[in-house]
Amino acid sequence: MRILITGGAGFIGSFLAEYLLKKGHQVIALDNLSTGRLSNIRNIYKSKNLEVHVDTIFNRELIDHLVKDCDQVYHLAAAVGVRFIVDNPVLTIETNVAGTEIMIKFANKYKKKIFIASTSELYGKSNSLPFKEGIDRIYGSTNIRRWSYAESKAVDEFLALAYWHEKKLPVVIGRLFNTIGPRQTGQYGMVVPRFVQQALLDHPITVYGDGKQSRCFAYVGDVVDALVKLMEDDKSVGQIYNIGSDKEITIFDLAKKVKKLTNSSSTIKLIPYNEAYEEGFEDMNRRVPDISKIKKAIGFEPKVPLDEILKEIIEYYKK
Repeated sequence: MRILITGGAGFIGSFLAEYLLKKGHQVIALDNLSTGRLSNIRNIYKSKNLEVHVDTIFNRELIDHLVKDCDQVYHLAAAVGVRFIVDNPVLTIETNVAGTEIMIKFANKYKKKIFIASTSELYGKSNSLPFKEGIDRIYGSTNIRRWSYAESKAVDEFLALAYWHEKKLPVVIGRLFNTIGPRQTGQYGMVVPRFVQQALLDHPITVYGDGKQSRCFAYVGDVVDALVKLMEDDKSVGQIYNIGSDKEITIFDLAKKVKKLTNSSSTIKLIPYNEAYEEGFEDMNRRVPDISKIKKAIGFEPKVPLDEILKEIIEYYKK
C-alpha cells in the first residue's frame, strides 16, 4: 500500500514510517518541521519507497494530491508537549482543529481510511480510573491554556466520528498515553527526555509540582505496532481506543529511576507549576488507561518494560 503520514518526521511518525517500510509499504512523510526533524528519518531517507514533503497540512492543493495518491492516512501532525501548548495556544488550536478538518475533508473526498491521533489529555480532571473510552470528561476553565489542547482534540474526535456516522468515512481514533523512546525531545515539555538529559549532564532533575502525580509510559515501538494493527482491522472503523501502558509510576519515582540508571550525581528539585508553566496551571493527579478494549480488538499488550525503555533513551542521548 501507499501510506501518507502527517507529522512523518516527528517522534512517533518517524518510527511509524520505518515500521511501514519494513512491511513493504510505500510511505509519504509530510512534516513542516515545527517539532519534527529530518534527522529522525535519516535511517530511511534514502529508501526508494519513501517520499518526503517539507510542507504544512494547510497546503490544501498538496494535501488533495497526496491523499488522492495514497491508500491510507495516519494523521499524527499536531501541536505537542505541555510547554509548547502553553506557549503557543493559537497555533495549538488552529493546527489541531483546522488542520485536522482539512485532513478529514480530503480523506472523505477520496474515501481513504484515516487514523486520527488523539490524546489521554482528553480525560481531563476525571477521577474515574482507569480511564475507559466512554466515560464523561471534566475540564478546567478556558482561562487555563493547557486545556485548549484537550478541547481541540475532542473537537477532532467529534468531527471524525461525525464523518463516519454521516458520510461513512472509515476513521479510527487512538488516544495515546505518554509514548516514549529514543528521538523524543524534551524541548517541548516531554518529561522523560528532559529528565535523562538533565541527569546525564549532572544538572538538577526538575520535577514540576509535588512529584506525586503519576503517569503510564509506553514504548514507541509497541504503540506503532498497535496503530498499524488497528488500521488493518476492519472492525476498528468508527471506534476509539486507548493506546498505552497501564503500569503506573509517580513522576518523583521516575526522576529517581532515571538518576539511578544514569549513575548521575544530580539532585532532584521540585518546581511549582506556576513557575514552570503559568499562573493557575492545573495538572492531572493520575492518568491510567483501561486497555481492555484494544487488547480484545487486536491483542495489544505493552511488551517493553519501563527500565528497558529508559536504558535505550539514555544510550540515545549519550551518543
